[in-house]
Amino acid sequence: MTKEQVLKALGHVQDPDLKKDLVTLNMIQDLKIDGQRVKFSLVLTTPACPLKDFLKKQCKDAILKYADPNAEVEIELSSQVTTVRKQTDELLKNVKNIIAVGSGKGGVGKSTVAVNLAVALAKTGAKVGLLDADIYGPSIPMMFGLKDDRPHIIDKEGKSWIVPIQKFGLKILSIGFFIDQSKALIWRGPMISTALKQLISDAIWDELDYMVIDLPPGTGDIPLTLIQNFPLTGAIIVSTPQDMAIADVRKAADMFSTDAIHIPILGLVENMSYFIPPDMPDKKYYVFGKSGCAELAKELSIPLLVQIPIVTTISDAGDQGRPVATIEGTPVTIAFTQLAESVAQQVAIHNAIKESAGNKMTNK
Repeated sequence: MTKEQVLKALGHVQDPDLKKDLVTLNMIQDLKIDGQRVKFSLVLTTPACPLKDFLKKQCKDAILKYADPNAEVEIELSSQVTTVRKQTDELLKNVKNIIAVGSGKGGVGKSTVAVNLAVALAKTGAKVGLLDADIYGPSIPMMFGLKDDRPHIIDKEGKSWIVPIQKFGLKILSIGFFIDQSKALIWRGPMISTALKQLISDAIWDELDYMVIDLPPGTGDIPLTLIQNFPLTGAIIVSTPQDMAIADVRKAADMFSTDAIHIPILGLVENMSYFIPPDMPDKKYYVFGKSGCAELAKELSIPLLVQIPIVTTISDAGDQGRPVATIEGTPVTIAFTQLAESVAQQVAIHNAIKESAGNKMTNK
């Protein structure tokens, strides 16, 4: 076998999401051939890639079919998270992708989704930051068992910098670390915007593959300020199946999609989808209705990323300062793993589309 034969064989393997073959996408690297032994790295667009096992098998089958049926194939999986952010961007310049988690209304479990999405992404090996921007209800400190903790402040180059707290593989910041959460926060819009900007721009986030931002609920001044002032990769909208919640999702989707903002919506998350009795794990009861979010996702032409069941484990784990995504083997942990994979997949797709569009404009 020659390298040319192997690469030609691998040219038959297409990434189902990016619609190009792996060789063209430069996902085949460090190719080495010794007799009938073939070894190379398959470089994925994210460590959370849901197709990694499928692509690995496709590569092996292609070599056996098109190059040598007796080949011994060894494939190492690695990843290089994609980004379309410009190196000249000063704000969060070392953060590859910024993902906002929003909702049309409060009480749908948006913060729970943001927290467990960040944890699930970090478990894949990605470098992840989590920013609690829900200014009037900063619940993330409690959900991580950090409500009495305070970030360190260091002086560097004549400026004070905030050092995010690290736990469960995440870098975490919340306005809740700096206020008395037992008292009402009586701040006007400009004060809130300034505080949030400081949490983002005056913190040492270092290199991150993904930053997850837990937005305030609704479509008011604070989420608008964040969306308009920070370079978001995309947004996720969280809802429950009730008609009232779904009506508010349309407003949130409209906010992200307006010409003045135009942030890609990566998908919809349906929380509290169904109830599974602990003594009857095969039963599903759709307490708040069925198929509402699926129909809305189809109407808006966005993916329904995951349906998360109602289980007491989620709230219990959060109250104990340990997000449920850190607990192995539960149905809801599997759901959040699926969510992380789907979000990473959508980020890679949107980055590829944006990069392709940018290349076409440059060629013109």
